[in-house]
Amino acid sequence: MEPVFSYRHRHVSGEEIAFIQQLIRDHPQASRRALSTKLCQAWNWVQPNGALRDMVCRGLMLELHRAGLIELPAVRRRPPNPLARRGTPAVVEVDSRPLQASLSQIQPVQLRQVRRSAEEGLFNSLIAQYHYLGYSQPVGEHVKYLVLAQDRPIGALAFSSAPRHLGSRDRFIGWSAPARLKNIRLVAYNTRFLILPWVRVAHLASHLLGRIARQISSDWEQCYGHPLCFLETFVDPARFRGTCYRAANWVPLGVTTGRGKDAPTRAPTRSVKQVLGYPLCRDFRERLGAL
Repeated sequence: MEPVFSYRHRHVSGEEIAFIQQLIRDHPQASRRALSTKLCQAWNWVQPNGALRDMVCRGLMLELHRAGLIELPAVRRRPPNPLARRGTPAVVEVDSRPLQASLSQIQPVQLRQVRRSAEEGLFNSLIAQYHYLGYSQPVGEHVKYLVLAQDRPIGALAFSSAPRHLGSRDRFIGWSAPARLKNIRLVAYNTRFLILPWVRVAHLASHLLGRIARQISSDWEQCYGHPLCFLETFVDPARFRGTCYRAANWVPLGVTTGRGKDAPTRAPTRSVKQVLGYPLCRDFRERLGAL
């Protein structure tokens, strides 16, 4: 079956388009959302955790409609987009008394995954108030961690789906373009790392990175139905040296181009960042390069 249409790397053949057309005819009263659900079920189009790829399917059907290849029913309602109208996280007050101690004195340190929990608001608030990049809602797969000691928050970390193209990382892994497309979901990007400004504990940051390396793959699998093989992050050399990452055995991979993922030209539009990575398993190259 030769593909006649492609959407987000999903190739659609003429026979599949005919199937969608028949699906619409067979359910003349169905809404666009209901049709996309039925199509996902018919194609067994699911995420690794078993959830339907409903939003991607709706996007595909909309593009087919715009291309004149199918005729969708009229839009019945436009529900508000919570991502487009998301406001600044509500401020949550925490204990801000200075904490200066050794790492052993504040043990046990808790590293708690709080996405989809009652503590997610606290995480969002801390990042919004105290991280120099502020808070932005992640899109796609992601996890959020609160760091607590002596029953008080002292830090936060966030990981999200990795960027699809990153030259220094791709050369380090050595995977092909088809393997990258298939396995990029096994790589996570450390988007935020915060130690609260009143906390002074030597070696805390590298300790947390070591803890994350042992914990995050199972947490990710619990949320999304698949493990992780590799972690990566960007460090702005104008602000930081990446000392805690290097102390936790993260590997310098190179630098970014400074263009961003959607740059229309090759001209740099932002500061160049150092790229560091951390393999979570010894055979990460074999797993990430598998087709």
